[in-house]
Amino acid sequence: MSAAAVERPHRDRPHGDRPLIAEANRLMDRLPGYRVEIIGGQILVSPPPDGPHAEALTGLMVPFLSAGLHGNGSKVLQGIGLWLPTGVEDYAIPDLSLVDADYQDHCIENNCYDPVCFRLVLEVTSSNYRADLRTKVAAYAEAKIPVYVVVDRRHQRLHVLQDPAGEKYENHRVHAPGETVTLPDSIGAEVALDVAEILEAGRAKH
Repeated sequence: MSAAAVERPHRDRPHGDRPLIAEANRLMDRLPGYRVEIIGGQILVSPPPDGPHAEALTGLMVPFLSAGLHGNGSKVLQGIGLWLPTGVEDYAIPDLSLVDADYQDHCIENNCYDPVCFRLVLEVTSSNYRADLRTKVAAYAEAKIPVYVVVDRRHQRLHVLQDPAGEKYENHRVHAPGETVTLPDSIGAEVALDVAEILEAGRAKH
């Protein structure tokens, strides 16, 4: 259920000694609403999501909450930082995460948490869909995140990736509208996702 712990940096180290993190934080200050991440030693900046992105994300939370996954054993959280083993300053900010309830005991640096406490991460694609479907697949696999879900709004598909091994997932299934996807039991409860409903919520009307 849980991932392998990553090496912890010195938590009292000032960001001035972490040039990428310092620059990422400056970008966040200058670009309110943008998401700034560091993956593979590269800073990734994503514009604020549109309304349908937020609508799909809110809808996706419902089955997790209904399954009782936001309680004493686990939490369902948006926009929580995930410290990555792919570089000395790497971190990502998944759209949605399912984490162990004691995640706050696993803070590493820069408001980011050890992948050991993540059961699942989920991304809803925007203009940077290639990062979600390529760059983050490798990063989350290396972090040994057990389950990675991608809502691909561009191609109208839902991806479920399991069994991380190196820089990839051994099990990668792609689902189309009309299917109902049951997520792995490893997340702690039975969660079923209606692919058509999720993709319709995320579809821009114009």
